[in-house]
Amino acid sequence: MNIAEQNLKADDILKQIFGYSSYRNGQEEIVKNILDGKQTLAIMPTGAGKSLCYQIPAIASELKTVVISPLISLIENQVADLRENGVKVEKLHSNQSSQNRESAWNNFANGECKILYISPERLMTETMINSLKQLEIGLFVVDEIHCVSKWGQSFRPDYEALSKLKTIFKNSNIAGFTATADKTTRLDILDKIFNLEAKTFIKGFDRPNLSLSIVQKTNWKSQIIEFIANRKFQSGIIYCISRNKTEEVATYLNQNGYKASAYHAGLDGTTRDKIQNLFMTEPYHIIVATIAFGMGIDKPDIRFVINLGIPDSIESYYQQIGRAGRDNKPSDTLVIYGLDDLVTRRRMIEQNDNNNEYKLLENKRLDYLLSLCETPKCRRKVLLAYFDETLEKCDNCDNCHNPPLLIDGTILAQKLMSTIYRTGQYFGQAHIINVIRGSEDKKIIERRHNSLSVYGIGKDQSKQFWQSFLRQLLASGHLRINFQKFSAIELTSSGVEVLKNKQKFMFKEIILKGEKKLIRQENKQFDKLTENETSLLNELKSLRLKIAKTQNLPAFTVFHDSTLKQMSHLKPKNEIEMLKVDGVGETKLRKYGKVFLEAINIHTH
Repeated sequence: MNIAEQNLKADDILKQIFGYSSYRNGQEEIVKNILDGKQTLAIMPTGAGKSLCYQIPAIASELKTVVISPLISLIENQVADLRENGVKVEKLHSNQSSQNRESAWNNFANGECKILYISPERLMTETMINSLKQLEIGLFVVDEIHCVSKWGQSFRPDYEALSKLKTIFKNSNIAGFTATADKTTRLDILDKIFNLEAKTFIKGFDRPNLSLSIVQKTNWKSQIIEFIANRKFQSGIIYCISRNKTEEVATYLNQNGYKASAYHAGLDGTTRDKIQNLFMTEPYHIIVATIAFGMGIDKPDIRFVINLGIPDSIESYYQQIGRAGRDNKPSDTLVIYGLDDLVTRRRMIEQNDNNNEYKLLENKRLDYLLSLCETPKCRRKVLLAYFDETLEKCDNCDNCHNPPLLIDGTILAQKLMSTIYRTGQYFGQAHIINVIRGSEDKKIIERRHNSLSVYGIGKDQSKQFWQSFLRQLLASGHLRINFQKFSAIELTSSGVEVLKNKQKFMFKEIILKGEKKLIRQENKQFDKLTENETSLLNELKSLRLKIAKTQNLPAFTVFHDSTLKQMSHLKPKNEIEMLKVDGVGETKLRKYGKVFLEAINIHTH
C-alpha cells in the first residue's frame, strides 16, 4: 500500500471506526507525517486528541505498532476504548497473569492484531527486544514522552532507556506525544529519541474553556467547600503535596456530604485501581490525590481541578489543570497556596539528589510559577508566555474579571526589609512577621529582638497581610529563601535597591475579607440545549451509565458527552442519521445504535 492509499484509508478510519467526519485542529498533518514514515514529536494540549494521531496510522499501516505508555491505567483505558471501536489490540503489563501475557504476545506476533501497548520497563528487557527484532515493527509510539527528559517534570529512568530504540530498530519510525514540554525539555527529547531529526508539531497550549483562579490560603477547608458548593453533582480532582493531606481532605469532604476518595502512592495497587475505576465510572466523584494520580486519565467530564498548595512548576500546573474539561466544556481551576507551600517546594528541590544544574533549573521553574501566582496581569497571558505563546484576550481568569489595584508599597517594603536586615537575615517568615508586628513571642524576647528599632513598626497590618506582601516581594525577586540557613529570608541585590529608595515597589492590592468571586462569562463556543434537549440528554446519560456499569467500562468509552449532546440536538431517526453524529462509528453503531435510537424515539414521541 502506497502513502496516498494509506492517507485515503486513514480518512475512512476516522469516520468508520472513530465516528468523526473531520479531524480536529492539527491532527491531520500529524497523522500524515507519521504515515509518510517521518519521525514525529507532537506537543498538543490535553483534550486535543493526541491518541487519535497515532492510533489511525497504526490501524492504517500494514506493519506492526508498539505503543509505549507509562501507566497501567492509561494502557487499560486506551485498549478498552479501541476494542469498543472494534479495533484488535493487545497489551502487556505486570497486572496480567502470565497466561494472559503469553496469549497477548502470541496474538501480536502471529498477526492476529497489529497494535501492542506496553510499559517501558517491560519493553526494554533483553528478552522483549530480541523478540521484537524477529518482527517487522513499523512504528514505535512513545506516549507522555516528556518522561524521557531529565529536565522534565516526570522524569523516568526507564523512559530514558528508550533512547536505544533509534539504534536497535533503525528501519522503524518513532513518534512521541506529550501535552507539555518547554524548550529545554523539547531539545532534550529530540536529542535522546530522534537524533534531532524529528519534525516537531506544537499545537497551542491555550485551553480557553478553563477558568484560572489563584487565591491566598486562609482557611483551606472553608475555601474548598465554598468553591465546590454548587458542584455536588460534578467530578473533580484536588491535588495535595502530601499523602497525609489527601487523607485529611477526603475525610473532610465525605463528612460534608461529598463523594471523595484519597489516592496516593502509599496505597496498594488493588486499592488504587479500585478508586480509579470508581472515579472513571461514577458520574459524581472527587479524587483527592498527590501527583501519583492523573497522567493519561481520559475522563472527559472533570469539571474542576483544585491545587491545595503550589505545584512544583508551570509544567506540572498545566498538566494538572489540563485534566479538567477535556470535553471542551467550561471547567474551573483553583490554586490555594501560602508561603509554607513555597518553602516546602524549595526544600524538596534542595534535598533532591540531582546535581546543582538541575536544582537551579527547578528553582527557576518554581520562580516562574510564583510569579504566575502573584501577578496582577492576566494569568492566562503569563501562563502561555512560558510556552512562547501570546494571547490577545482571555476574559476567563480572576485577574481579568477583577483586575487588582496596584499600590505603591515602597515604604511597606522598606519596613519589612529593614526587619529582615536588622534580625541578621537569619530567620524565616514567621519570626520576621512576629517582629514587625510587635509580638511578645518567647523567641523574640530571648533574642532581644523586642529592643530593635523595627520591632512593631508594622503592627497596623495583619499577619495575613504581611504573609501576602512578603510573597509578592519574593515573586518580584527582591527577597529569596536560603535553605542553607534553614529557610531564612534574605535580601537580593534588587531588594537592597528598594531598601535604599533607589527603586520603587508596586504591590497588588491585598484583600483579606473573602476572596473575589470568579464570575463566569458565557463562552459563545458552547451552544446551549433547549429544555427538551437537556431532558433527552439526561436520559441518554442514564442509559450510557447503565450500559457502562453492565460492561464494567468507563462511561465515556460508550459515548462521549459531546456525542450524546449532538444526539439530543439532532435526534437521529435511523442508523444513517445516527452515523452523522460525531463519535458514532460503525462498530459503536452495531453495539449501541439500536438502544440509543429507541431511547430517542420514545422521548420524541
